[in-house]
Amino acid sequence: MTVITQPEIEQYCQSITGESESLQALSAATEERTRYPGNMSGNLVGQTLKMLVAISSSKRVLEIGMFTGYAALSMAEALPEGGEIYCCETNPQAIEVAEEFFQKSGQGNKLKVLFGRALDTIPTIEGELDFVFIDADKKKYREYVDLVLPMVRKGGLIVVDDALWKGGVLDPQDERDQIIADLNQYFSGRVDLENVLLPIRHGLHIIRKTYA
Repeated sequence: MTVITQPEIEQYCQSITGESESLQALSAATEERTRYPGNMSGNLVGQTLKMLVAISSSKRVLEIGMFTGYAALSMAEALPEGGEIYCCETNPQAIEVAEEFFQKSGQGNKLKVLFGRALDTIPTIEGELDFVFIDADKKKYREYVDLVLPMVRKGGLIVVDDALWKGGVLDPQDERDQIIADLNQYFSGRVDLENVLLPIRHGLHIIRKTYA
């Protein structure tokens, strides 16, 4: 796979980008208690999401693919009192870690875990969403987007993680590569959406909905 950024550059960016003690503790627990800690978003993605939630004045957030909750907790730190994040996840072990640290952080009242397939649990959410973060089954990315776009308010944001898929979008070799490459082109071709694709970690695609 293509290296998106030089490891030394990424390490430097991480050293400059701060994170709360709660996020540091959650990161350490994820490393110690899960089989695939690399699934965690990490501080560059987490702090980017936190910044976007803050500057967009988002109050209602949906995360598709919570894992141990690093990204969710990052975004929760930017939400005002009364804000809420719906977190879709199917892994009971990951949920156990997440809920433990949600409560320890003092942000637990903002975070609502939805256990089960996201395509089943998302329709249970009522009302408009301000912000959606997608980081789950890559083969279902387009299905997630089609489901949540009508739920996002005008001016709201959708952020798609792994949008460069370790460089696989440059020369798609399998189904996941092609699905993500096609989705990037879909966003780029929509005149009613604004988009920017950033080489942060494995790629963050930020989409702004410009219609009601």
